[in-house]
Amino acid sequence: MSEPEPVEPGRRFEAVVFGWSGTAVADPAEDAGRLRKLVEELCAHGLDLYLVTGARLPEVDGRLQARPVGPGRLYLCVDEGSEVHRVGVDGTRLVHRRTATPAEEAALDRAARVTVDALARRDVPAAVVPRLNRRAIDLAPGTEEPAAAVRKRLRASGRLSLYGIVELATDAALRAGLPDPRVTSDGRYVQIGLTDRADAARWVLDDLRRRGIAPRLVLFAGAAFGRIRGVPGADAPLLVPEASRSVAVSVGAEPAGVPAGVTVLGGGPARFLALLADQLERRRRGDVPDVDDTPDWTLTVDGLDPDLERVHETLLAIADGRLGTRGTPLLAHPATDPGVRAAGVYAGTGADSELAGCPDWTTLPGTVSDPTLLRRRLDLRTGVLRQDGPVAALQFSSLARPATVVLRAEGPPGRLPGTDRYTLPGPFAAALSDLCRDGRLDRLGGYAPDEADARAARATAEELGFDRLLAEHRAAWAARWDAADVVVLDGDPELQLAIRFALFHMMASVADEGEAAVGARGLVGGGYRGHVFWDSDVFVLPFLAATHPAAARAMLEYRIRRLDAARAGALRRGNRGARFPWESAVDGFDVTPSFGRLPSGEIARIRTGEAEEHITADVAWAASCYLDWTGDTEFAEGPGRELVLETARYWASRIRLDSEGRGHIYGVIGPDEYHEPVDDNTFTNVMARWNLKRAAALDGAEGACWRRLADALVDGFDPMSRLYEQFAGFFDLEPLLIADVAPRRPIAAELLLGVPRTRASQVVKQPDVLMLHHLVPDEMAPDSLGANLDFYEPRTAHGSSLSPAVHASLLARAGRFRDALAALRIAARIDLDDISGSTASGLHVATMGGLWQALVFGFAGVRPRGDTLVVDPRIPPQWGGLQIRLRFRGKPFVLRIDHQSVELDAAGALALTRRDGHWEVHAP
Repeated sequence: MSEPEPVEPGRRFEAVVFGWSGTAVADPAEDAGRLRKLVEELCAHGLDLYLVTGARLPEVDGRLQARPVGPGRLYLCVDEGSEVHRVGVDGTRLVHRRTATPAEEAALDRAARVTVDALARRDVPAAVVPRLNRRAIDLAPGTEEPAAAVRKRLRASGRLSLYGIVELATDAALRAGLPDPRVTSDGRYVQIGLTDRADAARWVLDDLRRRGIAPRLVLFAGAAFGRIRGVPGADAPLLVPEASRSVAVSVGAEPAGVPAGVTVLGGGPARFLALLADQLERRRRGDVPDVDDTPDWTLTVDGLDPDLERVHETLLAIADGRLGTRGTPLLAHPATDPGVRAAGVYAGTGADSELAGCPDWTTLPGTVSDPTLLRRRLDLRTGVLRQDGPVAALQFSSLARPATVVLRAEGPPGRLPGTDRYTLPGPFAAALSDLCRDGRLDRLGGYAPDEADARAARATAEELGFDRLLAEHRAAWAARWDAADVVVLDGDPELQLAIRFALFHMMASVADEGEAAVGARGLVGGGYRGHVFWDSDVFVLPFLAATHPAAARAMLEYRIRRLDAARAGALRRGNRGARFPWESAVDGFDVTPSFGRLPSGEIARIRTGEAEEHITADVAWAASCYLDWTGDTEFAEGPGRELVLETARYWASRIRLDSEGRGHIYGVIGPDEYHEPVDDNTFTNVMARWNLKRAAALDGAEGACWRRLADALVDGFDPMSRLYEQFAGFFDLEPLLIADVAPRRPIAAELLLGVPRTRASQVVKQPDVLMLHHLVPDEMAPDSLGANLDFYEPRTAHGSSLSPAVHASLLARAGRFRDALAALRIAARIDLDDISGSTASGLHVATMGGLWQALVFGFAGVRPRGDTLVVDPRIPPQWGGLQIRLRFRGKPFVLRIDHQSVELDAAGALALTRRDGHWEVHAP
């Protein structure tokens, strides 16, 4: 358990786990009226309560008779961890039961019989009392002798101590064939069981985890943690390792002391009821909830550094898929840049369109007078931002109710506003209410395009209240993590935090209803004006397709609703089908600016809107990626089919055949934007080929023509060297290795070498040929990855934040673990260390998607292939393995991968088969 800490006065807890006899009641037969009242009121104020006992349900529920309404929950964990019942207004409902097998029942009977016989030979009377999943050995059969008297009698007899009886029973249980017998005693009974209170504690902590409540926010209370005559106390099994960050207190006498980490309060049930009353008072007055700041789940920023503040505000941002809010201090400071943005809400037109700023909901009166007092903690587990300083506060944007915002704060007079209800106009209006009392503020609000809808959202928030909103928000985040978490086993805690940081912001950036316009910098900055690029389709969508398909489907809906605009874009260029724009905003027409400023400050023409056409195939690839993971037949037969066919029609009209029948695509820009425009860019050609082949399988009428065009397209491959030429003439450029001339990478090659030399050399901005090995490896020549890594990696400047993650993935596939881990670390720290110097203007959400792909596609080797999921791991020796949560064809599962094996946990919904040197996940 954690180090002892004072509990009175203490802090607000989110759950209390407590014993029954001796803790909550002095005598199980006494009236529990005061306890009942406290339990019901605490549940009404959002506290979760778990009563853990060896007694049976009727004995406990019949005496307690609580019927709470929530939002807090009451659970009765009875029969020494064998059953759990949830209690509501309509009574109790069984939610968990450990059911013994016939063999286990027989073993329990044998163990109990052997124990009683052994006691009889020592003149110790005993009888077996059958219980659920256990057998109680009554040491005073036929009498009302209390436990203390039984212990005294055993000591006086000199025959066998209570500890000796427990040892005897344990030995009998092992000999009877029980591999993990749970033998406990309260003095009157020695119980041989399959479960004990440790099972209840683990069930409780897992239930709390599924609802977003971490161990540090949990209070364990008992009366017998210490040993009694050499036997562990009845509450000792609650001290499971998973509860090491929880607080444990004993209200018992504990004459033999307690285990490390348990605080002895004494005072019996009266003291425990006082603890509950204290928790109720804290909730009534509106104490600010704390967070469990574990190092692999919490991003902490202390103080306020003016030079880094805008970066920190980006890192600490919170979002719900619809609304994003920067993690700005609540009090004003000249270095801060508060900002609220709504997905898909743009101001301006054409290239000047940008994500519109929305009214701010976080500002409080006053200024930051002493920045050293400020501390901000972003809890990635639950999507809440805790701020401490002159004002303590917790704020979140509800994942359960997107565009609903919640702030609770406490502070001295003058730091908090008065009670008020108001509406702030804007492109995404805000309706807020401030309820301020006794130095505490609850601010609840809603955002919507229409002010009336915003007021309706506010009214709903007011009706629900802070505690219910927090509970459902935590549960929503817990569900998302349960579907998406990635753990590096025995790995670097810093890397683990970076992974979760990336997954958190991707999940927070994408709505899962309607359409989702995912800009290059998410919802928390104005970088790239919030325009939608290929980044979201190729880097972000695969993560969502494999973990939260509804959000991936919403991203595709954004493209589908703009298919007509893409058709118009193709038509304007004299082509058929659909051509998606390089930069998109509201209506799906191209909003790429014509001119921009280079890193050197020079104004240059921007040609990506004219020539970076691979995005058309990228969008089709994203739709196919979604289909491969989900098997969504409705999408496949409807809008998905139309999208793939229309993009193929574009490529069919774009390809030019030469006199020898070879296909070419002239005048394009590939992912390597240092070279523009070029002919027969390999990435563009191979993606177009893939697009045509995928579409050919869907359409018999045009399919034959598309297959011929796909086969005719040149791809620059040389079978002798196994190299792909990035574009026609690339091998004729200066063979410059940026790795040899740059002081470090990533680096902007245009600044180091100048634009003319960069364009005249073989220096590459980001993976181009190598990107094909990552996206469509089956389209590439067998055994060609190694040669192309050797050639292109030292030529790559990593001038795009997308680059390191792709290299990490491919280097892992090639088994080059030292270089793979170095690239992975760069990708993981792009924003956390502000490597590109641009994090102040928003998050690199596509890089975050690339990080996930490096872990899942690269190191874990997971890829859909038809109706199966191939798993072909490459685990570096520095790691113990990977644990990955995914969803395939509607079925969630967990993969645990180490250096020798792969384990699948899918509750029987999927099966794992070893085949041809790899594993396959498939329907059973």
